[in-house]
Amino acid sequence: MKEEKKIPLVAFQGAHYAFSEIAANRFFGQDIKCIPCFDFDTVFAQVENNKANFGIIPVENSLTGSIHRNVDLLLEHDLMICGEVLLRIEQHLIGNPGVTLQEIKTIYSHPQALEQCRSFISSLKHVETVASYDTAGSVKMIRDHKMLDAAAIASKWAANDYGMQILKEEIEDIPENFTRFLVISKEKIKLGEQNKTSIIFSFKSIPGALFKCLSVFALRDIDLLKIESRPLRGRPWEYIFYLDFAGNMEQEIAQNAIRHLEEITSFLKVLGSYPSGNQKNDT
Repeated sequence: MKEEKKIPLVAFQGAHYAFSEIAANRFFGQDIKCIPCFDFDTVFAQVENNKANFGIIPVENSLTGSIHRNVDLLLEHDLMICGEVLLRIEQHLIGNPGVTLQEIKTIYSHPQALEQCRSFISSLKHVETVASYDTAGSVKMIRDHKMLDAAAIASKWAANDYGMQILKEEIEDIPENFTRFLVISKEKIKLGEQNKTSIIFSFKSIPGALFKCLSVFALRDIDLLKIESRPLRGRPWEYIFYLDFAGNMEQEIAQNAIRHLEEITSFLKVLGSYPSGNQKNDT
């Protein structure tokens, strides 16, 4: 008897047709089962407790910057990054069938989406914005409650699948609007050519400490792709640094850099090596 293929379970934050679910389908293809979660903490818990094989989380938007909650959760949980997706975000104003733009008094969406569409929203007179936990969930809410004077900002997939109408297309302030998503898992899993690595580290506050940390990569001609600091909770004025570099932890040059970095830092965690989203970027 032919063994039945197991369908991967992928946890994401939001309702079905949220951008995170779209990113999951972009990365894995359609042959997956997506598990909606109320918040990002639940996504991590689903993976950690073996209720999902993978989680997918947004960590950075090209317009509004990092999603700091997820950056912090990567530090707090013992999960690995195994993939990356760069997804172009097209925001649409969505309402119930038959409703006109002039009738809209309230717009619901995730705070990031509202921020990405600030100029368009400002052009509307007497319209209030209300932050909600999810873009697609906002569409579902105004549909289920038959809110005829409200609209939501979300994807065209949310509009189509919930049977709603798009009142205004592509309302984001800047068309070059991309969100970076990370795929997380409980174990190290190779899902393609691992050409990018993410780490977290901290160091004692001494003169030249950051320069010394970065020099371990410069001395080996390792390309740094991103570095960002975050406050270290419970330790005022101390910081954790999140750093991405080109390469993977199977390479001797990367192993040597990390060993050198361990000599300088007070804390170091390798989050994982994974295929860069640039390989799959579809604009």
